[in-house]
Amino acid sequence: SSGINAEYGESESFKMDLILDVNTMIYPVILRDKFRLLLATTLQEDGAPDDGSYTASLEGTRADTFEYVMYGRIYRIEGDDFADSNAILSAYISYGGLLMRLKGAANNLHGMEVGQTVYLLMKKLAF
Repeated sequence: SSGINAEYGESESFKMDLILDVNTMIYPVILRDKFRLLLATTLQEDGAPDDGSYTASLEGTRADTFEYVMYGRIYRIEGDDFADSNAILSAYISYGGLLMRLKGAANNLHGMEVGQTVYLLMKKLAF
């Protein structure tokens, strides 16, 4: 086993679905796990841009309250008419070879652009 699993999920809040490669050797995920997922262009709580370089000290950032963090780049956006708010779009992001597809209404993917860097932050929820 490579320790990489493709996880499938759907949002309870935003009619979206997700396919995400997760390194389960460092972050085990099992069927029916519920988690909070945040996509952000910066780890700074105040939204200030960061330079995208890694620092071992991530104290005082959005990462503090999450268990699994990855940094990647949007490499493709596809779907219907981008101008139509009812359109269904898919955004594809590569996190160092771990891939993600997020599919949903265009208004939920507003602001995403090919080439943009993005952090993924995850935390399992108790239920």
